[in-house]
Amino acid sequence: MNRKEFIEKSLITMLGISNLSTLQHLDGELSFFESTMPVFFMGHGSPMNGIEQNSFSKEWAKTASTLPTPRAIICISAHWETKGTKITAMQNPKTIHDFGGFPQELFNVQYPAKGSPKIAGEASNYSKNYPIQLDHEWGLDHGCWTVIRHMYPKANIPVLQLSIDYTKDMNYHYQLGKAIAGLRQKGILFIGSGNMVHNLGRIDWQKMNVKNYGFDWAIEMNEIFKKKIEDQDHLPLIQYKSLGKSALLAIPTPEHYIPLLYVLGMQSKKESASLFNDEYVAGSLSMTSIKIS
Repeated sequence: MNRKEFIEKSLITMLGISNLSTLQHLDGELSFFESTMPVFFMGHGSPMNGIEQNSFSKEWAKTASTLPTPRAIICISAHWETKGTKITAMQNPKTIHDFGGFPQELFNVQYPAKGSPKIAGEASNYSKNYPIQLDHEWGLDHGCWTVIRHMYPKANIPVLQLSIDYTKDMNYHYQLGKAIAGLRQKGILFIGSGNMVHNLGRIDWQKMNVKNYGFDWAIEMNEIFKKKIEDQDHLPLIQYKSLGKSALLAIPTPEHYIPLLYVLGMQSKKESASLFNDEYVAGSLSMTSIKIS
């Protein structure tokens, strides 16, 4: 029996609990997670996915059912851009309805997951080279809660958001992901939420309900992205503007793409990427999602 096993068995006996999974969720400082948590990039698409039972939301729920229970979730959403990187540090983050023109049913949604000032503090102190400020004002925006409420409908997992510093270049975001990847070994589930192909200005509103409809340039670029992700060829993905005109059409502004760079930065050499929800919407959006484990 090694030292880790001895400590685990001693604590289980001392605390009178039944198994290691119970021990894992008693207290973050005492947690011994048997494996590194996976990391996800979720194509979140329309806010309506937050209340609809469709193929995308059902896959989010299915995915969560296969995971060990995380200690907490840290979400990097396309919809929180700041000067400097911030992490939500309040005990009770509010549900933010940062959209317009949708049914009242969507505005009525509340996702009452707790936050965790303790975990926010751990994350903010994790890498001195990449300072992270504590934030007490934001909450959970729709890039976060529309996905996570399907994964964890009981809202029983603490959820924090990590902002995107709009003043930094693409490599900074990738390197910051790499710098905080060790939190995965402490039971933190990271979710990057955006879309690899996201051009709202080119949406074909007449084809919104046509399943898996993508423009040629969107399909071309999404396929290039997927191949490079599967090959762990990350440098061209960081320098995506060098991939040609289709890349600039796919990513006219970078905020929905940047969460992918955090996720890729967290990938170790021995981990592989698997794809799901790999479909197009209205010509110019891809819902392609990635699990790295």
